[in-house]
Parts: sequence; structure tokens; C-alpha cells
Amino acid sequence: MSDQTSDQSTTTGRPSDEELRERLTPLQYEVTQRAGTERAFSGEYWDTKDPGMYHCVVCGEPLFTSETKYDSGSGWPSFWAALDPEKVTLHEDRSFGMVRTEVTCSTCGAHLGHLFPDGPRPTGDRYCMNSASLELVPEGD
Repeated sequence: MSDQTSDQSTTTGRPSDEELRERLTPLQYEVTQRAGTERAFSGEYWDTKDPGMYHCVVCGEPLFTSETKYDSGSGWPSFWAALDPEKVTLHEDRSFGMVRTEVTCSTCGAHLGHLFPDGPRPTGDRYCMNSASLELVPEGD
């Protein structure tokens, strides 16, 4: 687990708020721009087993691969590793009276989900992501 931090105002690749409101669904905007969370078992990718690459829905940066996706039983897409640790930024999140590790896109600062230390081998990590923050690009596309 990395201790990277970043300020969203200094990230590159971030579209304007007006563009985001036009391009994203209300749920995608709430999740990626306001650190919202979709309901468990409701997202498009929570149970998807299709091979491919998961990209940031805001900027298109590839973040996760289906090769590291697994069924955590949580109701959200879960991965035991990011495609490249530099592609995601980790922040301490003390909201709702808890201490968690928030995961954001390093390119545009979009909220993706949270990282928990209860994943499978080989990393022991569980990147618990919101489907609304991701776009699956099928293998071969």
C-alpha cells in the first residue's frame, strides 16, 4: 500500500465541471466528483467476469485489469491490485466516523472507491471500486 497524496486541483487531465455534468450520468458525477458510493450489488460491473481493462470513467486512464478482479462478496467490483500503483492515489478518509483509505485516479482526481487490507494473495489488498467510476473496455477493443 502506498502513501501517495495529491491535491485534485493540481491533477492533469481533469475536464471542466460543466463538461463532466454534461458527459457523466448523475450517479457517475456523484461518485467521482463528490466521493459518493453506489449501493452494493447495484453497479454494472460488480459481477462482471468479461475480460478487459477497467478505465477511469472521467479521463479514460486504464486502472485495473480483469485478471486481478475477483468476487469479494461485497457487491462492488474488487481487484487485488491496480494495473500500476502510480495510476491510483491513496488518501486517508475519516468520513462517517471511520478511518479508511480512499482511492482516486492519479490523472484526474476522480474518486474510485476504497482500499482494504483484507484481499486475497498475492497482495492481501482489496480495491473496492464503484462501477460508476469505471468503464470496462473489452479485451481486443
